[in-house]
Amino acid sequence: MKHILVVDDDAAMRHLIVEYLTLHAFKVTAVSDSRQLNRVLACEPVDLVVLDLNLGREDGLDIVRNLTMKWVTPIIVISGDRLEEAEKVVALELGATDFVSKPFGMREFLARIRVALRRRPISPRAKDRRSFHFSGWTLNLRRRRLISEEGVEVKLTAGEFNLLVAFLEKPRDVLTREQLLLASRVRGEEVCDRSVDVLILRMRRKLEVDPANPRLIKTARGAGYFFDADVEIHYGDNGRPVSSPYDNSARAAHGPSPV
Repeated sequence: MKHILVVDDDAAMRHLIVEYLTLHAFKVTAVSDSRQLNRVLACEPVDLVVLDLNLGREDGLDIVRNLTMKWVTPIIVISGDRLEEAEKVVALELGATDFVSKPFGMREFLARIRVALRRRPISPRAKDRRSFHFSGWTLNLRRRRLISEEGVEVKLTAGEFNLLVAFLEKPRDVLTREQLLLASRVRGEEVCDRSVDVLILRMRRKLEVDPANPRLIKTARGAGYFFDADVEIHYGDNGRPVSSPYDNSARAAHGPSPV
């Protein structure tokens, strides 16, 4: 019997989903927040998570990010009041399997669950153990550590870490302020376009020899920012490269590609 974990702070919605899925031969556990979610995941196997993006003071996108970094479980995101296309795109890019807007028909919802359960999830373990190498620097994702060429650790805030990862995953691609805003968001913090500029300034001070004339994080006038460096990805704690480095030669020859 497949085990479905429902995360929704709306008691009526939890009851509706639990009752319907139980009738269709699923084991269903319902919780109201991320603390209870993590408790269930630590204690028993879960085959699929149904997650409401709007959990009171909690940011559902942060929960999606954390889930996909630690578990292979498919995630179906549901939402009733965050219908902006950008939110859907970010949820899917963070690793959600599907996105369903409230109100939804239960038969369609059941079909989406069955489809998600048939998909073979990609293990996040390799992603957890990535490290990025660029211009003498190393960023270890698992340990969340940025190390300089001299072996000195440079401390990063959560927003700075998220911003740098966004750049390193798409070197020499122009990223708009909106993309960087969504990528760098941290739960509980108010964000705006100006927040991106502040983060860029702080990252330049930490990475650049001359922050006033940056060589790594560059501005694409009227479009956004791009990371101008060759980036190599390694897997595993031993730091050995077992994957090919990003091929930036073509992009370097033609300049940054806008998104």
